Amino acid sequence: MSIIEPGAEAPDFTLPSHQDEDVSLSSFRGKKKVLLVFYPLDFTPT
Repeated sequence: MSIIEPGAEAPDFTLPSHQDEDVSLSSFRGKKKVLLVFYPLDFTPT
């Protein structure tokens, strides 16, 4: 795994939406601004 520097372009990835459709980060390129936020351990059992 490589480290992504702040301000660098994120690599493309695809995840299922809440409507059970695949959504790729690249589908927003040039159309909308995207903010990626990660919450490690936020939704994991303790």
